Amino acid sequence: MPATTTLKSKKLIAEGTMAFLFEKPTSFSHRAGQTIDLTLVDPSETDTKGNTRTFSLASAPSEEHLMIATRMRDSAFKRVLRNLPEGSQLQFDGPFGSMTLHQNSAKPAVMLAGGIGITPFRSMIMEVALQKLPHKIILLYSNRRPEDTPLLVEFQAARKENPNFSCVATMTAMNASSQPWNGERGPINEEMLRRYVSDLTSPVYYI
Repeated sequence: MPATTTLKSKKLIAEGTMAFLFEKPTSFSHRAGQTIDLTLVDPSETDTKGNTRTFSLASAPSEEHLMIATRMRDSAFKRVLRNLPEGSQLQFDGPFGSMTLHQNSAKPAVMLAGGIGITPFRSMIMEVALQKLPHKIILLYSNRRPEDTPLLVEFQAARKENPNFSCVATMTAMNASSQPWNGERGPINEEMLRRYVSDLTSPVYYI
């Protein structure tokens, strides 16, 4: 049976990318990295893809709300979602999916993400921090420009607070950026991995 939730807030987290926070039903639980199917209720417009989309939960299980983040493409679903007023009700099914944090904390995690693919990793990274789990996590995060990079400031802050977490952000189109950048440039490749992962064979990789 679908559950009902209420939109609490929404905000821009990068150029063309928004995060949406929803109330979490008291009976709902999920594992970090899982997804939900989110359904608009009586939307003002629709298209051939219907009123339901699958989203990774960017929120950690220990957080009090549910959070998704998405690129705001020009589709009927996302136009309606972007314009929903706070307090609007939606329905969702789930959680679904098995890409969740491994249990053996002796094995480090290496997370390779590009763009909005970061959302399930935020859930895992925040859960490790909130629960003070011993997992060591290395995030390699590729985007075109800092302007396009969702949650970059949050990961930079998390790196300072959790000694077991490191974030390597890299930009592939700084020639098109108006912001300064002193970090890595270019796509994630073997050479970059070798600089930040001392033993390539021991981690669990998430891509």
